[in-house]
Amino acid sequence: MENVVSFESGSVMYFSDFYRGKRVFLTGHTGFKGSWLAEWLLSLGAEVHGYALDPQPHEVLFGQLGLSSRLEGDTRGDLADRAALSEAIEASAADVVFHLAAQPLVRLSYDRPVETLAANVMGTAHVLEAIRQVGRPCAVVSITTDKCYENREWLHAYREDDAMGGHDPYSASKGAAELVIASYRSSFFRPGGQVKLASARAGNVIGGGDWAKDRIVPDCIRALRAGEAIPVRNKIATRPWQHVLEPLSGYLLLGAQLATSDRPEMASGFNFGPSLVSNRTVADLVQELLRHTGGEWIDASDPAAVHEASKLNLATDKAFHLLQWQPVWNFKETLEKTAEWYLQEAAGEDPAQLTRNQITAYQQSAATKSLPWASGQPL
Repeated sequence: MENVVSFESGSVMYFSDFYRGKRVFLTGHTGFKGSWLAEWLLSLGAEVHGYALDPQPHEVLFGQLGLSSRLEGDTRGDLADRAALSEAIEASAADVVFHLAAQPLVRLSYDRPVETLAANVMGTAHVLEAIRQVGRPCAVVSITTDKCYENREWLHAYREDDAMGGHDPYSASKGAAELVIASYRSSFFRPGGQVKLASARAGNVIGGGDWAKDRIVPDCIRALRAGEAIPVRNKIATRPWQHVLEPLSGYLLLGAQLATSDRPEMASGFNFGPSLVSNRTVADLVQELLRHTGGEWIDASDPAAVHEASKLNLATDKAFHLLQWQPVWNFKETLEKTAEWYLQEAAGEDPAQLTRNQITAYQQSAATKSLPWASGQPL
């Protein structure tokens, strides 16, 4: 492994310097969110062991960041391969596990429902079972989604104790994954035991380096770079938009708190979403993006399209009170930073440096807001 160079600013110890020297096992490290998290963990001084499939053609950020040569372990494997997964977890001797690997797209789940359920439900079970079999003390943060809740199209935000559900196969798979997590916690990873298990449910994540199909920002950037109007298929749907660094800060804080605290309430589900005013329509998001990029959009609504939730937002009171976590960038700042990454990358700037610069900027913004995790305060 190449030497890891920290790019943190000043002498502030983010997350109380918890991750320095810690062994972290990260599933899904070749994906969009996984690549951002791996980069941030390296900057914090962690020893990162990744487990994932090879990057898909659209998952270019992993290569742009040069992560393969900078990780302590870069294992390519399927969550269905229980032997390989167990071997990788045991070899990592992980202090903290972040489980991100998943089939992450709603619309694709209609085409591949069984594969989605296998990856997201049984994949989660396989990770937790491997951790149980290895029997090493660790903190585990398993990532699901805001769509794990039974969506009733109501205006108020979903709380952590609301019912799990899911109209589409993707949402159902994530709701079921939460049930698997709760079952393992109750049956095998009880408070006071060696393994502390929590789940994290994030909002709609955007940010530079995402090129997935059927996600609004990548669809926008592809259309703009082709000189075309952006087709918007669901302009009135509201979502809790947040920059990718927002939930990642929550995952990192939760992992550190799990590992260092004996409070049983930490081993539970947490929402990480934006402030209420960032719950905006798809049309609002596109208009705000175009303020920075130029271009235009067209209404491409299709009455015959597969079902997608219309209203969705998260209550984050629990994360605020128990973790002292709160979002850093507002809606306009989130779109500004996202547009900035893509525009500068298109102009020939180094994607790795753009990513690092934004992590540094985010940490500095959090410190300016005096958030405990960014101010050198004890966890």
